[in-house]
Parts: sequence; C-alpha cells; structure tokens
Amino acid sequence: MPSNSIYARCLRGDYSFGRKYQAGVGFFRPCFVCASKGHADQIHSKTGGDNRTARNTQKETISYMTKAMDEFEALLEESFEMDTPDEGSVVKGKVIAIEAGQAIIDVGYKMEGRVDLKEFADPGEAPKIAVGDEVEVFLRQVENSRGEAVISREMARREEAWDRLEKAYAAEERVEGAIFGRVKGGFTVDLGGAVAFLPGSQVDVRPVRDAGPLMGLKQPFQVLKMDRRRGNIVVSRRAILEESRAEQRAEVIGNLTEGQTVDGVVKNITEYGAFVDLGGVDGLLHVTDMAWRRVNHPSEILAIGETIKVQVIKINKETHRISLGMKQLQEDPWDLVQAKYPLESSHTGRVTNITDYGAFVELEPGVEGLVHVSEMSWTKKNVHPGKIVSTSQEVEVMVLEIDGAKRRVSLGLKQTMRNPWEVFAETHPEGTEVEGEVKNITEFGLFVGLPGDIDGMVHLSDLSWDERGEDAIQNYRKGDMVGAVVSEVDVEKERISLSIKGVGGDKFAEAVGGVKRGSIVTVNVTKIEDGGVEVEYEGMKSFIRRSDLSRDRAEQRPERFSVGDKVDVRITNVDSKAHRLGVSIKAREIAEEKEAVQQYGSSDSGASLGDILGAALKGDE
Repeated sequence: MPSNSIYARCLRGDYSFGRKYQAGVGFFRPCFVCASKGHADQIHSKTGGDNRTARNTQKETISYMTKAMDEFEALLEESFEMDTPDEGSVVKGKVIAIEAGQAIIDVGYKMEGRVDLKEFADPGEAPKIAVGDEVEVFLRQVENSRGEAVISREMARREEAWDRLEKAYAAEERVEGAIFGRVKGGFTVDLGGAVAFLPGSQVDVRPVRDAGPLMGLKQPFQVLKMDRRRGNIVVSRRAILEESRAEQRAEVIGNLTEGQTVDGVVKNITEYGAFVDLGGVDGLLHVTDMAWRRVNHPSEILAIGETIKVQVIKINKETHRISLGMKQLQEDPWDLVQAKYPLESSHTGRVTNITDYGAFVELEPGVEGLVHVSEMSWTKKNVHPGKIVSTSQEVEVMVLEIDGAKRRVSLGLKQTMRNPWEVFAETHPEGTEVEGEVKNITEFGLFVGLPGDIDGMVHLSDLSWDERGEDAIQNYRKGDMVGAVVSEVDVEKERISLSIKGVGGDKFAEAVGGVKRGSIVTVNVTKIEDGGVEVEYEGMKSFIRRSDLSRDRAEQRPERFSVGDKVDVRITNVDSKAHRLGVSIKAREIAEEKEAVQQYGSSDSGASLGDILGAALKGDE
C-alpha cells in the first residue's frame, strides 16, 4: 500500500473523528474509515450525566461524522484515480524553482525532489535548465526522511542513452559523443548520458601524441562492445576514420595512374621514407626514391608540411598502397657514367659512408663507387677503413670497374699512389745500406721499418758472422735503431730481405773468395762439443760434425782435439747466400786415399793399402 494513500494516513492518525471527553466512561468503536478496531475514535460520557446531554452529544457526533465522510469519499476517489509510479522508473517533472545550486522539480503525485544543477550540464558546458522546463528524471525513492522524492537527472539520461545505444549497436550505426577525460589506457567519452571507454589505439589511424584538440569536441563514434548489466561500453573513433578514409582513398586512387605526376604534402617522416598526402590518401616516398644520390635520412631534403612534386611509381589496387618517387622526375646520372668515368681514370670524390668492408665515395650526386678495403692502402692490410679515410673527406680515386646493369663502380685508392715496393726497389738497389727501427721480433728474424711505411726482414742467418742466429737475436729489442744492407727486393710478393751482418761489406765473400768446393784448407779449433768441433777459417766459423771428424769410426771422437789445434779439412760446400762454409776431415782423408790409389796402385794390383800409403808418404817426403 503506498505510504501517501488515504488508508495509510488514516492508520497514522491523520484523520480524527468524534469528540474526546476528559471525564466519563469512554467507549470504543471501529474506525468507519478503515474498519480497524485498533484505530478507533473514543467517545466519553459523564458518569451519572443526564440523558439529554448524552443525546445531544451523540447527534453532534453523527453530524460531524457524516460531513467528514463526504470529504473522505472525495479524497478517496481522487486517490484511486492517481497511480503512484514505481521506484526505479523514469518520470516526467517540472522545474518549479532553482535555489542553492539545485533544481526543485515537481514530479506530480504530490511529490517534489531536488537535483544538482551539474546533472543538467554536458561535459565542459554550463547547466541548461530554467524554471518551467519539463524534464525527465529517474525516481530512486518515493519519499526520504524529509518527505521528498529522491530523483536523478543523470540516471534518467543514462537510461535513455542506454536504450538509444543498444538500438544503434544492434543496427551498427554511429553514435555521437565527446571525449571529456583521460584514463589509464585511453579516454572517457560522454555519449549523451552514458560514459564509454575509448582505448588509446582506437583514437586515430596513427598514434596520437596530443589529444588536447579532441577534448570536448562532439564527433561520431562506433560502438564496439557494450554490456548493460556491467555498465561497460567500448567505442572507437578509428573505425569511423578508417571507413571514411577507405571511401576517400578509393575515390582518389581511382583517379590516379602509374607514371602520373602529382603534387603532395609531406605528412610524416620516418627513417625509411616519408608519407605524402595526395589529397585524402597517403603514399610512401621511400628514401631510395628521393634522389639519385645517397640520402642518409629523409629529413636531409624534406620537411613536414612541405609541398613536393612526385611521380606515382606503383599502385596496389587490393591494399590501396601507393609508392611514390622524386628522383624519377630528374635525369638519371648513370646514363653518362661510362662516358664520364673511363677505366683507370683518376677522379676526386667525397667519402659518404664507411663500412667494415670499405668506403663509399661520391663521384657526383647520384653516382657512388665502393673502395674495397683491399684497394685502400698498399701497406695497411688489416686495419678498419675508418682509420684510413674519414666521412666527408675529399680523396683521389681510380676507376677500376663499372657495372652499368647493377649500377656499381669499383674504385681504388691505393692505385692513385705508386707502389712503395717499386719506389724502394728503384731508390734502394741491392747492397744499399739502410737504417730503420725494429718493429717486431719473431722466432725467425727481425722486422725493420723502412721508408715508404714498409718493412724489411732480417733473417736469423743474417744477424751476425760470429754468433748463431738464435743467440744473436737476443741482443735486439723493439724500438732499437739498426743498420742493414738490402740483399733482395721482391716487388710482386712485397718482400724486402735485409742483412745486418752485411753492413761494412761481405766478410764471407772476402774470406772465401779463392776457396772452392774440394779445396783443402787449414782451420783452427775454437770449441769442443759432444756433437763435433767448431773451427774457424779467416774469421768465418764452421762446424765439423762427429761423423766428419775421421774416416775411421774409432777416431770420430771430439775429445781427441784441443782448442787451438790446427787441422786440415776439405771444403764440402760454399753457400754464399747463407754465408756458410762446409768442412770435413773425413772428406779430406777419403780424397787423399783416392789420390794415392791413382798414383801408386789400384785395387787389382795386389798391393796392400799400407804399401800404397807408405809409398805415397815416401813420395811426399
């Protein structure tokens, strides 16, 4: 039963019937309004009073009750005609007053409620409400503790919006809204009372850095998902833009043809190119199609907002992608490359790029050649190209090869300079004395720096006349300045042989100038070793191995010699290049035996070897 009904008022005691007396014995009767025994009028009479007074009182009571009954019936009929709305429904009301930031609204049914003015305002706008306006509100509660209806304009707008949005979502229609706030992952959108979520990826077809210009602007959205029970709505602005963009792209692309020259505005610049707006559709201008020369970054020649003339290179009808070019509108410099740059001709160019395998040199805008690392220097073989040349450096190069089909030019940097080994061979013939710094020491010799940034090698055998190479190399350190003689120059193999012991003349050649293989010479014993003895001839040392100490095996004992002994030996080898002299006592004895046999007998004469040698010795005496 509604709380404001006639019956409710009766039960609360809003209606009083009959008279009340302080004295006398009271009596009770049911209420004629609601027929409730618990709710009754009490009529008192005086104990011991006269009958006339009682009868008058009764008449007055009956008259009063008859009049009240008529009024009550009128109110009851009016109550039956009014149907009090249910809580949780939307009702219409009229603004009867605006005070203290609230609008007082009469929703009928003898009910009034209050609504904050901010509920009548759109995001970012002033409230739009005035006295006398009829509005729809949401009835949350019929009566609160103050006897007022609890109503909400915002909830009414939300219910209305949800009904409208559900119909638009089912029909896949666009809805209008305004972005009014930023939240994690996106934005909030007012859809005329309902709040929706706009993901950041659905704001535009490209990432939006500044969404300020979009705030508060009424624009269309597409409802992607909605759940009324949970109160979730997800919308997209990107879907609207893509749809309109697709229509516009189809129209613009239909008017374009490959090879056509059009004007466009640079819309965006990336590392690999630039996007150009052709009037509603974007085309990609790749960095390689901007100019015939090398372009490291598109920003070198383009700026956002700049109007440029481009040529349509390719149109993909399925994906609607357009490839553009600028260099195609210019003359191709490669058409004249072979005529302007003949083979083995030298030219000045600018280093534009350096890689691990070489450096690119620009001969003219649009024409670049590669100087491979192997063609950069005669002497620096295993160094990075960046240590030989630098970016933007002007260098002189020689054209080695041209491949017009692949648009490649092979260049050489070292070819513009003379081969340092050829120069050294011309300026330092064999036998020339040079001086240089010891650059490196290895197990087989020394490397000495020479003019022209080249090195020469001193072999162990060319270090000293008096010491073995293994011992002599211990006397040298990196950075030592040494003098040497050029013994050989091989230009093709890029090798230079030096000799330190050759400084001051070839002592070996002087010492053994008249000695030939087979000659018998006298040597001095200078050292006794287990494997043989060391001897010296004219300052040149040689070594007689144990097996060469005697023809007789029993006499092949080094200890039978003493330092300072003079011994006759036979020359077995003269190596002028290695500066070595081979000597042998055994070879001398065998040679003397053969000579004695030839002079005094033969193996067939029957004479003994002792007889032959005895005769030979007598002949010598």
